[in-house]
Amino acid sequence: MSVEQVIQEWRKKIDEIDGELVRLLNERSQCAVEVGKLKRGAQLPLYQPDREREILDRVTRANPGPLPDTAIRRLFERILDEARAVERLVMGPEGENPAQGTKQGPK
Repeated sequence: MSVEQVIQEWRKKIDEIDGELVRLLNERSQCAVEVGKLKRGAQLPLYQPDREREILDRVTRANPGPLPDTAIRRLFERILDEARAVERLVMGPEGENPAQGTKQGPK
């Protein structure tokens, strides 16, 4: 097998993983939608820094590499930002909780 063929095999595997990542990220986002609905109903704030810190600590501890912990943290910070954006949509315009009429955290 030539180097090009081996590279193509690895790229095929990467493409499959990318598809699975997209599916999982959307599944995670759907969970965030449900959490946003519950927060809205319970009049809870959108931004919950303790929960986000807990997630970042957990995923960092679970990281076997080869990505460094700092990379995992950065990736999950972005995932959390996007999850917050999805929750914000569910909770109302500009992150307002319709029941409270107040902003729920940083954009």
